[in-house]
Formats: sequence, structure tokens, C-alpha cells
Amino acid sequence: MRTPSRGRLALGALLAVVGPGLIAGLSDDDPAGITTYSVLGAQHGYQLLWVLALATVALILFHGLGARMGVVTGQGIIGLIRQRFGVRASGLALAALVVANLGTTCAEFAGLAAGFELFGLPRIVSVPLAAVGVSLLVLRGSFRRIEHIFVLLASVFVAYIASGLLAHPDWGAAAHGLLVPTMPFTREAFVVITATVGTTLAPWGLAFIQSYAVDKQLRPEDLRYERVDVVAGSVLTGVVGLFVIVACAATLHRDGISIESASDAARALEPLAGGAASALFGIGLIGAAVLAASILPLSTAYSVCEYMGVEAALDDSYADARPFYLTYGIVVGVAAALVLIPGAPLVTILVATQVLNAVLLLPLLVFLVGVARDRDLMGEWVASRRAVLAYSVTTAVVGVCVMGLLVSMIL
Repeated sequence: MRTPSRGRLALGALLAVVGPGLIAGLSDDDPAGITTYSVLGAQHGYQLLWVLALATVALILFHGLGARMGVVTGQGIIGLIRQRFGVRASGLALAALVVANLGTTCAEFAGLAAGFELFGLPRIVSVPLAAVGVSLLVLRGSFRRIEHIFVLLASVFVAYIASGLLAHPDWGAAAHGLLVPTMPFTREAFVVITATVGTTLAPWGLAFIQSYAVDKQLRPEDLRYERVDVVAGSVLTGVVGLFVIVACAATLHRDGISIESASDAARALEPLAGGAASALFGIGLIGAAVLAASILPLSTAYSVCEYMGVEAALDDSYADARPFYLTYGIVVGVAAALVLIPGAPLVTILVATQVLNAVLLLPLLVFLVGVARDRDLMGEWVASRRAVLAYSVTTAVVGVCVMGLLVSMIL
């Protein structure tokens, strides 16, 4: 019998580990994220692409930290905050996370509704069907089956890359915007920059990747392969965001067209870049919405159970993990119901939740760095001085974004 080569064994080990980084990363390109990137490209062209580049680097750093903390400690982020900083701190962190997650889940269903409306299906039909569909996916599926469906849904983001190429962007201007930071000092610019940071490095994504790594039962010896998973997921997230921005910069910004949502961008693309670009943009919006609408309530359910000190996993039955599944169902049901309210300010909810994500991200990053430095919790995997410096600089940059936004709002 032929012995498998070392390379084949390594590839098999990598494929067994892949999941948390890829799914958590690409889930950040949800309808709220796509809307933020669309508005950034439509308002500022290629000028602020460097913000996306920095946010992608931050995503690699903190998703890598979250995965490592989950694998090493066997706990999610809320559980670690409770153990390291106490019940009150973890309660505040959980409350902030639940509020932000509920608002963002509303944005996912709003994005899904808008995507289907592009193809003539009203939201009164699409939203309830999607709510039932994502609930059945999690309530009735095994961990492996759910993960495979998540990865399959993530493949829809190729549509955004194709849409961006069909818009024929100015790649020289895009490269300049990506590598040479320039900044319009306006309130609108601070809002979209803060929203870009908040939607790329979302608090719910940090909570999800850590809890999901625990649920996947990864071991410390898997961490070198999980780093590849994290980097791949984060880079792909940035690439998708880049193509959304350049598609809107090459068309909407060039012609001075303003938008408020990703569905506006999809409609506006048709006369400017052709029906194929518009349709692909809409397909990407639907796929992104289904993926994120499945994962955001999952992130919330993990966090609630960690705070309660209740073990819960996707392979557990309803009888064994009632708080987990009830939380998931409540978040899905409430978010879907809010989206169906006539006259609900969906765009306001969408943008506000992304800014809120950035504001809530700041204390969460501080907690993460505190846990990463705790040798009692992390053991030999405690963060080095160089890593702590990188985490601290990233946290400071997020702080500058939030302060800039607050100052611009006051002035």
C-alpha cells in the first residue's frame, strides 16, 4: 500500500481545519458591509481604498487571535471575559453584542429582501421564507452539513468580483487609492470610514470565529493550519470589498450618482455597466444575506450560552441545548418581524448598526488584548510583546476612527 506523501497529508489536515476563518471572514461581506462599501465607492471613488486595506490587516490580526484563544482555552469570547474580568464586565459586553447583533441581523434580512425585490419577489414572501430556511438549517442540521452549506454559500461572492470587472474600473487610480492614504475631512467621510472599520472587523465576527473554533473542536496542533484559514478568509473578504468599491467608483462616482443601499447600487449599475453587472451584484447581495442571516444569530446564541455557563454545540439536540436554539430562533424571528414593519427605516438601521459596531468594537478589542496577555489563561500561547504591540496599535486606530466620528458629529 502506497504511503501518502507529506504534502498530501498536510493538505488533508488543512482541509479538515478550514472553516472558521473562511466563513467568519466572508460573512463580514454581508449586505450591511456591501452597502457600506458601495456608499464608500459612490461617494469617494477610489480615494479611500486604503481604509479597506488597513481594515483587512486588522481582520487578519484579530480573527487569528480569536481563533487561537478559542482553540487554546476551549471557551468563547464572552466566557473568557467573564472569567478574566468578572460577571459585570461580561454582562455589559454581552448586552452590547446582542443589541448590535440584532440590529445587524435586521440589516441582513433587509438586504435579502432588497436583493429579491430586484428580481420581482416581494419582501412579504422572501423574508419569512428566508427566516424559516435559516432556522431549519441550524435546528435540523449536523455541524458538518451546516459548515458545508456555509462554505457553499460563501462561493457566491465570486459574483461581486465579476461585477467589478464588468464595470471596467481604472486600476491605476485604484492602486493609488489603495497604497497612498488621502482623506477628505468631512463628517460624511468619517461616518463611512468608521462604518467600514465596523463592518469589516465586526464584533459579531470576532465572537463567532472563537466560538465556532471551539464547536469545531480544533486542537492547538491545528493552529498552524487555522492561520492559513484565517488569512485566506480575511484576504478574500478584502478582495470582495475592493471589487464592490471599484465597481461603484467606476460607475456611480464617475457619473455623480448617490445611493443609500446596495440594492440602489445594483439598480444603478444596469445602465452604466450592463444588465449582467447589475444581476451579479443582486445575486451576490442575496447570497451574502442568507449566509450572514444564518451566522449572526449563531454568534448571538453562542455568546448567550457562554455567559450563562451552559455548554452548547450545533451537534447537540434541542433538549440538550434549549437556551442555544431558543436564542437563535428569537433573534431570527424578531429581526425578520422588524424588517416586515411597513415604513421601517431600514437604511438608517443598516448604517447605524455598522457605526455602532465600530463603537462597540473598541472595548471588545481591549478585552481581547487583556486575555491574550494573560499567561494563566493562554499558557504557552500567550501573546508576545510584538503581537501585543500590533494589537494595541490596531485598537488605537479604531479609537481614532471613533473619536474622529464623534468630533465631526459635535462640530
